[in-house]
Amino acid sequence: MIQVKDLVFGYNTSRKIIDQISFDVEDGHCIAILGNNGAGKSTMLKCLNRILSPNKGVVCVDALEITAMKQGEIAKHMAFVAQKNDNNRITVFEAVMLGRIPFIKWGVTREDEAVVSSVISQMHLDEFAVRYLDELSGGELQKVMIARALAQEPKVLLLDEPTSSLDLKNQLEVLGLVQRICHSKNIAVIIVIHDLNMALRYCDRFLFLKDGNVHAYGGQEVMTCECIGEVYQMPVCIGTINGYKMVVPE
Repeated sequence: MIQVKDLVFGYNTSRKIIDQISFDVEDGHCIAILGNNGAGKSTMLKCLNRILSPNKGVVCVDALEITAMKQGEIAKHMAFVAQKNDNNRITVFEAVMLGRIPFIKWGVTREDEAVVSSVISQMHLDEFAVRYLDELSGGELQKVMIARALAQEPKVLLLDEPTSSLDLKNQLEVLGLVQRICHSKNIAVIIVIHDLNMALRYCDRFLFLKDGNVHAYGGQEVMTCECIGEVYQMPVCIGTINGYKMVVPE
C-alpha cells in the first residue's frame, strides 16, 4: 500500500505546482492520474519516488517512508517508467536486467537471470530477447521498459503516460498487460494518462488534479459529467458501449 500525505512541490516559493496532495492506493489496485495539461500530474508522479524532491509531505510504502530514503533503497520498493525512453544499442535481455541493479552486489546471480527471464515471458517478449532496442517498434520498446521496471519486483509501479506514442492496438495491449500484472502480482500501479476512456477500461480508481490540487478521488462514482466538465472546462456526456463506460465530448 502507498500512502501520500500533504505533498507539496514548486520550483520556487512563489508558485506551487502541486499543493497538499493526499491519497492512498491499495495493493492490487491501478489508479489513473487525470487532469488537463499543466495540472501537475507528471510532477506529482516524479515526487512520489523522489526524482523530484518534494518541498513538504510524506510518501510511505507499507509504512516505510520513501521521502527519507536514498534512491538505491527507493528503487527496491518503487519502479518508474518515463514517457520517453532511449532505444540504446543493447539487447532486450540486457535492458530488462538493468532493473536488477538495486539488488546486484558482486555480479549477476542465477536468481537475477531467473527474474529477468520470467518478466520477459510475462510481457510476451521472448521472441525479442536478443533483439536490440533500436530495432524495436514503439509498442515493443514500451513493453521492454515496463518489463525492466517489473524486474525490480516493486511494490509500486509508476507509469508516466505509457501509451502516449502508441497506436490503438498497442495501447490496449500494454494497458491490458499492466492491469493483469497489477492484479496478479498484487502491486499498486499509478498511471498518468490523458485518455479518459482507456482509464475507465483499465483502472480501478481515478484521481483528478486541477490547478495542482486533488479535485476528486475515488472509483466510478467520481467519473461524472460534472467532475470531468469542471476539470477539463468542457461539457461531456457519458454512456455505455459494449459494456464499457465511455466519455464523449458534447
